Amino acid sequence: MIMSKKSRFALIPICSAGLLAAGITLASATELGKEVAITQHLQDGSEFNMGVRNLIEHGKKLFGADWTEQEGGGRPLTKGTGSPLSDSSSPLIFPRNFNRLSAPDANSCAGCHNKPRIGGGGDIVANVFVTGQRFDFVTFDHNDTTPIRGAVDEEGKFVQQETFANSRNTLGMFGSGYIEMLSRQMTTDLRNIRDSIASGGNAELLSKGVSFGFLARNEDGSWNTSAVTGLLASSLASSGAGNPPSLIIAPFHQAGGVVSLRQFTNNAYNHHHGIQSTERFGDGVDQDGDGFINEITRADITAVALFQAQLAVPGRVIPNDPEIEAAVLAGEQVFQNIGCASCHVPRLPLDNNGWIYSEPNPFNPAGNLQVGQNPEYTVDLTSPQLDRPRLGVQDGIVWVPAFTDLKLHDITSDPNDPNREPINQNAAGGSDAFFSGNARFMTRKLWGVANEPPYFHHGKFTTMRQAIEAHRGEAISSYNNWISLSDAEKNSVIEFLKTLQVLPEATKYLVVDERGKKKKWPPKH
Repeated sequence: MIMSKKSRFALIPICSAGLLAAGITLASATELGKEVAITQHLQDGSEFNMGVRNLIEHGKKLFGADWTEQEGGGRPLTKGTGSPLSDSSSPLIFPRNFNRLSAPDANSCAGCHNKPRIGGGGDIVANVFVTGQRFDFVTFDHNDTTPIRGAVDEEGKFVQQETFANSRNTLGMFGSGYIEMLSRQMTTDLRNIRDSIASGGNAELLSKGVSFGFLARNEDGSWNTSAVTGLLASSLASSGAGNPPSLIIAPFHQAGGVVSLRQFTNNAYNHHHGIQSTERFGDGVDQDGDGFINEITRADITAVALFQAQLAVPGRVIPNDPEIEAAVLAGEQVFQNIGCASCHVPRLPLDNNGWIYSEPNPFNPAGNLQVGQNPEYTVDLTSPQLDRPRLGVQDGIVWVPAFTDLKLHDITSDPNDPNREPINQNAAGGSDAFFSGNARFMTRKLWGVANEPPYFHHGKFTTMRQAIEAHRGEAISSYNNWISLSDAEKNSVIEFLKTLQVLPEATKYLVVDERGKKKKWPPKH
């Protein structure tokens, strides 16, 4: 039975930061017997009247909330895409209210993002099935032949667990604010180069030392993107001289496709939990038919995005053992020598105050807060008020040691490579391109990699060595160099990678020994 519509807006008064810090509830009278994770939501606009730490703590609470059906959890009449169920006569209510394959699949963001603590990655048990959310409720029941309801895809073919969606391991969000700001600056660089190209000309799309190939312009002013590399097909789309390719870098999701932490958050709340934000689905709208409106506010989404953006930066743990230390030092050099660093770029520069994180992202797609719809909210990612450790400004630059180039690469060998994915999430649902599969993945950020296993996009590798030895395609040269190494050299690379860790909470320094004491690196002998 669909209940009467209820709003879960509990208004937080202006100038409430001190009360929040003291833990005093500001919500109106609580209904006895209610079982909800969040007793109060932010009133839109109140985020500008709160201290940054209080806003972050609210975002953390939302990120860790175990949502219930008494506050809008679940989406009985909609898919994870937000579209209506194929069969509205079979709503997603008990016993169909949870499905690990097509979602809703979790009560909490922290249910998946928890290694080594909240905001991190997840075990393979926390894998999500990307594109599975286009189904009502995956059952594999061959008696059910309605497309994308339970057993068959858009083409009417029966699906298997290995073919209906992409099984993806949960990545950690530590340092993600810097990643978003890097992608914004690099997108801006590529667009500035684009806008400088005259008809009949071409130019290399180069930003922060990373090349995205060459963009050409035909004599009639139209665009030729055939030599552009590392970007989504949607970023290369153009319909003539007046509609140039957007060249937007989407750094989130293992195959890209998500521009900002805000978009990631709006998507995830609806897909995984059935919690629908007002900015995505509208104020006073019960899109999913669960009887609740305004399940999470625009200000709430800002708080969750900010919590993720300010998460501590991964660092390094260097053992004090002289033999291991020597191996780590050698492994860093071998990593460079065999070509791994050509994609896993050790560090990228943020300049021109790029460390000032802001909401909203100017490249947000529709359905997410746009520039001009709300005052800008900014925070200095180098501020000591944020989670430690943090990066600092050096001569007008913040160097981000994420070990990525923020490009998409094909790292598979051929169509039969088991590391290919069955579905291309970035193609139109049901299209030939959609079913052709995916072999391109965003270069894995290696900071924090050592204590966020398992590995590769599917999470089926238990060791970093297995992940290295699975590289093919554009990485074939590095792979060949790897297999030619001696055992000692291979072991040194692994020891280097083992130092790249998410550090214990409130760690002051970015490089420490195994006891948490500051470590000089590289060592001076």
